[in-house]
Amino acid sequence: MNGYLIPAGTHRTEITIVNSRFLTTVGYVPTVEEAKQFIAAVRSEMPDASHHVYAFRVGYGNSVIEGVSDDGEPSGTSGPPVLAVLRGTNIGDIVAVVTRYFGGTKLGTGGLVRAYTDSAHEVLASLPLVRKIERSLLGIDLPYSFYDQIKRLIIHHEGEIDEETFAGDITILVKFPSDHVEAFSYALSELTSGRIQPVNFGIV
Repeated sequence: MNGYLIPAGTHRTEITIVNSRFLTTVGYVPTVEEAKQFIAAVRSEMPDASHHVYAFRVGYGNSVIEGVSDDGEPSGTSGPPVLAVLRGTNIGDIVAVVTRYFGGTKLGTGGLVRAYTDSAHEVLASLPLVRKIERSLLGIDLPYSFYDQIKRLIIHHEGEIDEETFAGDITILVKFPSDHVEAFSYALSELTSGRIQPVNFGIV
């Protein structure tokens, strides 16, 4: 199966360490701009917090853009540990913001690293996930006589019809999981004896 795991929505957990509260908010961010908006939203929701440490990974596999910030904590003690936890998962398009309310007791460098690492692990342990599937858009021109058979073929190959135009012939725009395109195209050619070939408009 193609695609990769992403957060199913926004999720938050909280832990308390030596009187400091650590609230970790995670969400799905398919672009860097949306990651920045997510971080800004958490900041505005809790403006009285001591720190809003964050890390994000947009993309998946070999195509990832990362961002990280200690947000005033000692350099390397907070953002990088959170990013390290995210890197250790198989989740893409993810942002984590760890909001700290200082409790009056300093944790020290090692204590901060553990606190932010534990916060990231805590939220990921209960994070609902879904699979993001890469989809391709295909266009199909067909005569009315093939309509019902081709619709069944589309459903069989997990296609989702985006648009249908009924004129002299029928034009259908369909989104398929990208790894189903080849099998569908072959089955369509077999069904119509090569008379109908889909046009692949690429990834959507």
